[in-house]
Amino acid sequence: MTSADLQRFLDIATEAALAGGGVLQKYWGQLEKIEEKGSADNLVTEADKAAEVEVLAVLQRHVPEHAILAEESGSGGGSESDYLWAVDPLDGTTNYAHQYPFSAVSVGLLFEGKPVVGAIYDPFRKELFRAAQGLGATRDRQPVHVSDTLNLSSSLLVTGFAYDRRETVDNNYAEFCHLTHLTQGVRRGGAASLDLAYVACGRLDGYWERGLSPWDVAAGVILVEEAGGNVTAYDQGSFDVFSGRILATNGHLHAAISQELQQVKPLPQFAPLPDRGK
Repeated sequence: MTSADLQRFLDIATEAALAGGGVLQKYWGQLEKIEEKGSADNLVTEADKAAEVEVLAVLQRHVPEHAILAEESGSGGGSESDYLWAVDPLDGTTNYAHQYPFSAVSVGLLFEGKPVVGAIYDPFRKELFRAAQGLGATRDRQPVHVSDTLNLSSSLLVTGFAYDRRETVDNNYAEFCHLTHLTQGVRRGGAASLDLAYVACGRLDGYWERGLSPWDVAAGVILVEEAGGNVTAYDQGSFDVFSGRILATNGHLHAAISQELQQVKPLPQFAPLPDRGK
Protein backbone atom coordinates (compact mmCIF):
# COMPACT_ATOMS: atom_id res chain seq x y z
CA MET A 1 0.00 0.00 0.00
CA THR A 2 1.42 3.38 -0.99
CA SER A 3 1.46 6.62 0.96
CA ALA A 4 -1.05 7.97 -1.55
CA ASP A 5 -3.38 5.06 -0.76
CA LEU A 6 -3.03 5.67 2.95
CA GLN A 7 -3.71 9.38 2.55
CA ARG A 8 -6.82 8.63 0.51
CA PHE A 9 -8.10 6.19 3.12
CA LEU A 10 -7.33 8.70 5.88
CA ASP A 11 -9.37 11.34 4.10
CA ILE A 12 -12.25 8.86 3.76
CA ALA A 13 -12.03 7.96 7.45
CA THR A 14 -12.06 11.66 8.31
CA GLU A 15 -15.12 12.34 6.16
CA ALA A 16 -16.93 9.41 7.76
CA ALA A 17 -16.04 10.41 11.33
CA LEU A 18 -17.15 14.00 10.79
CA ALA A 19 -20.41 12.83 9.22
CA GLY A 20 -21.13 10.67 12.25
CA GLY A 21 -20.18 13.49 14.58
CA GLY A 22 -22.73 15.76 12.96
CA VAL A 23 -25.44 13.25 13.79
CA LEU A 24 -24.32 13.03 17.42
CA GLN A 25 -24.50 16.80 17.74
CA LYS A 26 -28.03 16.75 16.32
CA TYR A 27 -29.30 14.15 18.80
CA TRP A 28 -27.49 15.54 21.88
CA GLY A 29 -30.05 16.05 24.64
CA GLN A 30 -32.87 14.97 22.31
CA LEU A 31 -32.90 11.19 22.78
CA GLU A 32 -36.32 9.59 22.82
CA LYS A 33 -35.37 5.91 23.11
CA ILE A 34 -32.53 4.22 24.99
CA GLU A 35 -32.32 0.44 24.75
CA GLU A 36 -30.27 -2.23 26.49
CA LYS A 37 -28.15 -4.72 24.51
CA GLY A 38 -27.98 -7.72 26.82
CA SER A 39 -27.07 -5.84 30.02
CA ALA A 40 -28.17 -2.74 31.87
CA ASP A 41 -25.02 -0.78 31.02
CA ASN A 42 -24.62 -1.84 27.38
CA LEU A 43 -26.83 0.74 25.73
CA VAL A 44 -27.85 1.71 22.22
CA THR A 45 -29.76 4.82 21.18
CA GLU A 46 -31.22 6.27 18.01
CA ALA A 47 -28.08 8.42 17.85
CA ASP A 48 -25.84 5.32 17.58
CA LYS A 49 -27.95 3.92 14.77
CA ALA A 50 -28.32 7.17 12.83
CA ALA A 51 -24.62 8.00 13.12
CA GLU A 52 -23.68 4.55 11.86
CA VAL A 53 -25.91 4.99 8.82
CA GLU A 54 -24.03 8.17 7.91
CA VAL A 55 -20.59 6.66 8.51
CA LEU A 56 -21.36 3.57 6.45
CA ALA A 57 -22.80 5.65 3.64
CA VAL A 58 -19.47 7.44 3.29
CA LEU A 59 -17.50 4.20 3.29
CA GLN A 60 -19.81 2.47 0.85
CA ARG A 61 -19.64 5.42 -1.51
CA HIS A 62 -15.84 5.53 -1.58
CA VAL A 63 -14.73 1.92 -0.96
CA PRO A 64 -17.66 -0.44 -1.63
CA GLU A 65 -15.23 -3.32 -2.20
CA HIS A 66 -13.87 -3.15 1.36
CA ALA A 67 -15.22 -5.15 4.30
CA ILE A 68 -16.88 -3.36 7.21
CA LEU A 69 -17.31 -4.34 10.86
CA ALA A 70 -19.65 -1.91 12.62
CA GLU A 71 -20.84 -2.06 16.21
CA GLU A 72 -24.56 -1.83 15.52
CA SER A 73 -24.97 -3.53 12.14
CA GLY A 74 -22.18 -6.11 12.26
CA SER A 75 -20.26 -7.30 9.21
CA GLY A 76 -20.78 -6.14 5.66
CA GLY A 77 -19.08 -5.19 2.43
CA GLY A 78 -16.49 -7.30 0.65
CA SER A 79 -16.06 -10.36 2.84
CA GLU A 80 -12.91 -11.47 0.99
CA SER A 81 -11.16 -8.10 1.19
CA ASP A 82 -7.84 -7.57 3.01
CA TYR A 83 -9.26 -4.19 4.06
CA LEU A 84 -11.60 -4.07 7.05
CA TRP A 85 -13.13 -0.86 8.36
CA ALA A 86 -13.92 -1.05 12.10
CA VAL A 87 -16.59 1.49 12.99
CA ASP A 88 -17.91 2.69 16.32
CA PRO A 89 -20.49 5.36 15.52
CA LEU A 90 -20.85 6.37 19.17
CA ASP A 91 -18.05 5.30 21.48
CA GLY A 92 -19.24 6.17 24.96
CA THR A 93 -22.97 5.54 24.58
CA THR A 94 -23.58 5.44 28.33
CA ASN A 95 -21.88 8.82 28.71
CA TYR A 96 -23.93 10.20 25.82
CA ALA A 97 -27.21 8.86 27.18
CA HIS A 98 -26.54 10.61 30.49
CA GLN A 99 -25.45 13.82 28.71
CA TYR A 100 -21.92 13.39 30.02
CA PRO A 101 -19.89 14.91 27.16
CA PHE A 102 -17.17 12.31 26.66
CA SER A 103 -17.99 10.37 23.50
CA ALA A 104 -16.66 10.12 19.97
CA VAL A 105 -17.01 8.61 16.51
CA SER A 106 -14.22 6.15 15.74
CA VAL A 107 -13.39 4.97 12.21
CA GLY A 108 -10.38 2.69 11.78
CA LEU A 109 -9.02 0.71 8.86
CA LEU A 110 -7.29 -2.64 9.24
CA PHE A 111 -5.13 -4.06 6.46
CA GLU A 112 -4.50 -7.77 6.82
CA GLY A 113 -5.65 -7.48 10.43
CA LYS A 114 -3.37 -4.58 11.41
CA PRO A 115 -4.53 -1.00 12.11
CA VAL A 116 -3.20 1.35 9.43
CA VAL A 117 -5.60 4.33 9.41
CA GLY A 118 -7.70 5.99 12.07
CA ALA A 119 -9.93 9.02 12.54
CA ILE A 120 -11.60 9.87 15.85
CA TYR A 121 -13.92 12.86 16.19
CA ASP A 122 -15.07 14.35 19.49
CA PRO A 123 -18.19 16.37 18.63
CA PHE A 124 -18.26 18.14 21.98
CA ARG A 125 -14.75 19.59 21.97
CA LYS A 126 -14.76 19.56 18.17
CA GLU A 127 -11.40 17.81 18.21
CA LEU A 128 -10.35 15.65 15.29
CA PHE A 129 -7.63 13.05 15.81
CA ARG A 130 -6.12 11.40 12.71
CA ALA A 131 -3.30 9.03 11.85
CA ALA A 132 -2.09 6.75 9.10
CA GLN A 133 0.84 4.36 8.97
CA GLY A 134 3.99 6.32 8.19
CA LEU A 135 2.13 9.64 7.95
CA GLY A 136 2.16 10.66 11.61
CA ALA A 137 -0.61 11.54 14.05
CA THR A 138 -2.43 14.85 14.42
CA ARG A 139 -5.02 16.66 16.49
CA ASP A 140 -6.89 19.25 14.44
CA ARG A 141 -4.28 18.83 11.69
CA GLN A 142 -1.37 19.64 14.02
CA PRO A 143 1.22 16.97 14.88
CA VAL A 144 0.97 15.30 18.28
CA HIS A 145 3.37 13.20 20.30
CA VAL A 146 3.10 11.00 23.36
CA SER A 147 4.25 12.30 26.74
CA ASP A 148 7.79 12.22 28.11
CA THR A 149 6.78 10.88 31.54
CA LEU A 150 9.42 8.43 32.72
CA ASN A 151 8.15 7.11 36.06
CA LEU A 152 4.93 5.49 37.18
CA SER A 153 4.90 7.70 40.26
CA SER A 154 4.58 10.76 38.01
CA SER A 155 2.08 9.29 35.56
CA LEU A 156 -1.60 9.68 34.85
CA LEU A 157 -3.24 6.58 33.39
CA VAL A 158 -6.67 5.62 32.13
CA THR A 159 -8.62 2.37 31.93
CA GLY A 160 -12.14 1.02 31.65
CA PHE A 161 -14.42 -1.80 32.77
CA ALA A 162 -16.16 -4.26 30.47
CA TYR A 163 -19.87 -5.00 30.34
CA ASP A 164 -19.31 -8.43 31.92
CA ARG A 165 -17.57 -7.02 34.99
CA ARG A 166 -20.35 -8.23 37.30
CA GLU A 167 -20.03 -11.82 36.09
CA THR A 168 -16.24 -12.41 36.06
CA VAL A 169 -13.35 -12.11 38.48
CA ASP A 170 -11.30 -10.86 35.52
CA ASN A 171 -13.02 -7.49 35.87
CA ASN A 172 -10.05 -5.08 36.06
CA TYR A 173 -10.99 -3.90 39.56
CA ALA A 174 -7.77 -5.17 41.14
CA GLU A 175 -5.61 -3.68 38.39
CA PHE A 176 -7.36 -0.33 38.77
CA CYS A 177 -6.74 -0.23 42.53
CA HIS A 178 -3.15 -1.44 42.20
CA LEU A 179 -2.09 1.12 39.60
CA THR A 180 -4.02 3.93 41.29
CA HIS A 181 -1.79 3.29 44.31
CA LEU A 182 1.40 3.55 42.22
CA THR A 183 0.59 6.61 40.09
CA GLN A 184 -0.74 10.15 40.32
CA GLY A 185 -4.10 8.75 39.30
CA VAL A 186 -6.07 6.43 37.05
CA ARG A 187 -9.05 7.83 35.17
CA ARG A 188 -12.04 5.99 33.73
CA GLY A 189 -13.22 7.93 30.69
CA GLY A 190 -15.79 5.55 29.26
CA ALA A 191 -14.72 5.89 25.61
CA ALA A 192 -11.75 3.76 24.56
CA SER A 193 -11.13 5.70 21.35
CA LEU A 194 -10.67 8.97 23.24
CA ASP A 195 -8.56 7.25 25.90
CA LEU A 196 -6.16 6.19 23.14
CA ALA A 197 -6.30 9.59 21.45
CA TYR A 198 -5.38 11.23 24.75
CA VAL A 199 -2.39 8.92 25.14
CA ALA A 200 -1.34 9.83 21.61
CA CYS A 201 -1.42 13.55 22.31
CA GLY A 202 0.28 13.33 25.70
CA ARG A 203 -2.68 14.13 27.95
CA LEU A 204 -2.41 10.66 29.45
CA ASP A 205 0.66 8.47 29.83
CA GLY A 206 -0.85 5.02 29.45
CA TYR A 207 -4.01 2.99 28.96
CA TRP A 208 -4.99 -0.62 29.48
CA GLU A 209 -8.30 -2.43 29.25
CA ARG A 210 -9.95 -5.81 28.63
CA GLY A 211 -13.27 -6.81 27.08
CA LEU A 212 -12.82 -4.61 24.02
CA SER A 213 -14.04 -5.04 20.45
CA PRO A 214 -12.07 -4.16 17.30
CA TRP A 215 -14.18 -1.06 16.66
CA ASP A 216 -13.23 0.28 20.11
CA VAL A 217 -9.51 0.44 19.39
CA ALA A 218 -8.76 0.14 15.66
CA ALA A 219 -8.48 3.89 15.08
CA GLY A 220 -6.78 4.68 18.38
CA VAL A 221 -4.02 2.10 18.02
CA ILE A 222 -2.52 3.69 14.92
CA LEU A 223 -2.79 7.12 16.59
CA VAL A 224 -0.67 6.00 19.52
CA GLU A 225 1.87 4.23 17.33
CA GLU A 226 2.25 7.15 14.95
CA ALA A 227 2.57 9.53 17.89
CA GLY A 228 5.61 7.59 19.12
CA GLY A 229 3.93 5.33 21.65
CA ASN A 230 3.80 1.57 22.09
CA VAL A 231 0.81 -0.77 21.80
CA THR A 232 0.97 -4.46 22.79
CA ALA A 233 -0.76 -7.20 24.70
CA TYR A 234 -0.55 -7.01 28.49
CA ASP A 235 2.61 -9.15 28.45
CA GLN A 236 4.26 -6.98 25.75
CA GLY A 237 3.52 -9.58 23.10
CA SER A 238 2.18 -8.55 19.70
CA PHE A 239 -1.12 -6.70 19.83
CA ASP A 240 -4.12 -8.46 18.30
CA VAL A 241 -7.07 -6.16 17.62
CA PHE A 242 -9.42 -9.13 18.07
CA SER A 243 -7.99 -10.20 21.45
CA GLY A 244 -10.08 -7.85 23.58
CA ARG A 245 -7.04 -6.65 25.56
CA ILE A 246 -4.70 -3.73 25.05
CA LEU A 247 -1.80 -1.95 26.69
CA ALA A 248 -0.94 1.41 25.12
CA THR A 249 1.63 3.79 26.60
CA ASN A 250 4.11 6.53 25.84
CA GLY A 251 6.74 3.78 25.56
CA HIS A 252 8.76 4.87 28.58
CA LEU A 253 6.29 3.29 31.00
CA HIS A 254 5.41 0.26 28.94
CA ALA A 255 7.56 -2.37 30.66
CA ALA A 256 6.67 -1.11 34.13
CA ILE A 257 2.92 -1.15 33.54
CA SER A 258 3.12 -4.55 31.87
CA GLN A 259 4.98 -5.95 34.85
CA GLU A 260 2.43 -4.56 37.31
CA LEU A 261 -0.55 -5.86 35.32
CA GLN A 262 0.88 -9.37 35.22
CA GLN A 263 1.46 -9.60 38.96
CA VAL A 264 -1.95 -8.36 40.12
CA LYS A 265 -4.22 -11.02 41.58
CA PRO A 266 -7.99 -10.66 40.95
CA LEU A 267 -10.18 -9.47 43.78
CA PRO A 268 -12.78 -11.96 45.04
CA GLN A 269 -15.77 -12.09 42.74
CA PHE A 270 -18.47 -9.60 43.58
CA ALA A 271 -21.93 -11.03 44.28
CA PRO A 272 -24.24 -10.90 41.25
CA LEU A 273 -26.64 -8.00 41.27
CA PRO A 274 -30.23 -8.81 42.21
CA ASP A 275 -32.59 -9.61 39.37
CA ARG A 276 -34.17 -6.27 38.59
CA GLY A 277 -37.34 -8.01 37.47
CA LYS A 278 -38.09 -9.33 40.95
